[in-house]
Amino acid sequence: MKSYTCSLTVFFVFLSLAGSAQKNLNKNKAPNIILILADDLGWSQTSVMMDPRVKGSSSNYLETPNIAAFASKGMRFTNGYSPAPLCTPTRRSILCGTSAARSGEEFASDWVPANHATIPSLLKQANPAYKTAHIGKWGEQMISSPEECGYDVSSGMTGNKDGNLKVSGDPNSGPLGKKIGEKDYYSTDDPKATDLLTNSAIQFIQQQTKAGNPFYLQVSYYATHLDVAAREKTVAKYIEKGNPDRGYTPSWAAMLDELDAGVGRLLAAIAKAGIGDNTYIIYTADNGGRPTIPGGTSSVPPNIPLSGAKHSLLEGGIRVPFIVCGPGIKPGSVCNTPVVGYDFLPTFYDLAGGKNLLNKEIDGGSMQTLFNNPLNGAVKRTENALYFSRPDRGFSAIRQGEYKLMLFWNAKGDIASRKLYQFNPNPTEEGRDIALSNPQKADELQKLLQNYLKSVNAKTVKSGKKPIKDD
Repeated sequence: MKSYTCSLTVFFVFLSLAGSAQKNLNKNKAPNIILILADDLGWSQTSVMMDPRVKGSSSNYLETPNIAAFASKGMRFTNGYSPAPLCTPTRRSILCGTSAARSGEEFASDWVPANHATIPSLLKQANPAYKTAHIGKWGEQMISSPEECGYDVSSGMTGNKDGNLKVSGDPNSGPLGKKIGEKDYYSTDDPKATDLLTNSAIQFIQQQTKAGNPFYLQVSYYATHLDVAAREKTVAKYIEKGNPDRGYTPSWAAMLDELDAGVGRLLAAIAKAGIGDNTYIIYTADNGGRPTIPGGTSSVPPNIPLSGAKHSLLEGGIRVPFIVCGPGIKPGSVCNTPVVGYDFLPTFYDLAGGKNLLNKEIDGGSMQTLFNNPLNGAVKRTENALYFSRPDRGFSAIRQGEYKLMLFWNAKGDIASRKLYQFNPNPTEEGRDIALSNPQKADELQKLLQNYLKSVNAKTVKSGKKPIKDD
């Protein structure tokens, strides 16, 4: 990994990033864009209510004050989705603006990102002055390197192992670090490389600000992916709080706490650099939370109130935290329009001043009108629908407006069953299938989904190969 070092005083006072930013923004100056991507973080797994209408869309046990401060300055998207329910397909989708059905639903795919449009390449097309960096986890089996995809600076072709704690020489240490009690662990080093990634990102911000360059920065943290690791002091804080409110452990909560501290340092660096009024920041995750956390004892599922978890196309696998802050975005605002990670590419291209028509293989649409008008804005995309597919697990899904249809495939590639849900705003799927009572809507969405899958030559039959395990 290319490493960067910097020495700075960390300010934990979050200065306003928006306010009257649109009024003061130099319209001739291209905006900076920062995408913060957490790993395996569920929709309800922060201290922020991701939907003010939904009880349980935040946690009373977890502490994420910096993310909460960020949300108070920006816009929460209550129906924000990851493109896929696991790591690499999502990262490939975000990079190229494609659904996972088009660019690959599993780790392995024939899709070569460098041969297609990417976020950094299109930003440079919109404005050659952009400098771009990818810091942190790139993904497994991505084929193309960050530099081949247009990034000027990167951490390299990193994967899960680069964020896992490595412990040696201590007979009391396990694979997750030194043990406290029966189920909690800590590390005295840099857990999940959170500090290293944050330092690298801050240095890039400082360098580009000094040079006067507009920039795009993606910070892909390893937390909260397994292995679970956090500092002893942070773990002790959550042990003292008592039993978690859901099926995670004090050490997992501590790992999230330290991720939140990294986010806070990034926000403070932006404020200190004086670029908050011309910087868009997005916080989201690559997929939903895990179904279980090692050592978790609570009978309450980690992703409640959502059904399902990572690996599944139920809401718990793909609905994720989704917060945007920047020029023209009203502090504390909320948008209920469904959006997805593959909307980032056309959105960023739009924000950078891109004018040429985008390639037809790009499935996403620009969210820019929603930033200024969350109630009446719209994302322009084909059929105004979001598409998801994971045939190796036997399901595909479509979300359009309030409705979501799931198709379940058999070994021959035929539809074995289907389920229809309506979110208005209750996001729970378990026990709420309305396919039999509303067959007309189910038929309508099924036709759209099948036509789309056919148009991108998506698989509907299981490959017969066991999917790579991604704990």
